[in-house]
Amino acid sequence: MNEADEIIKDANGTMLANGDTVVLIKDLKVKGSSTALKVGTKLKNIRLHSGDHAIESGDYFIKQEFVKKA
Repeated sequence: MNEADEIIKDANGTMLANGDTVVLIKDLKVKGSSTALKVGTKLKNIRLHSGDHAIESGDYFIKQEFVKKA
């Protein structure tokens, strides 16, 4: 499936696009590290990908069910 053809929605069902800002709705453990991403953390200028972890922000790949559009 082409990345442009897939519609990616946040936890509330709002469509997401490249460059959006999203906010975490749940604390997430970072695999391979002792740190965690806290609820309310803003992720700016996201990039969308196809697959299970559809949102990329910096070094993090996050599932769309854990974010809402800011």
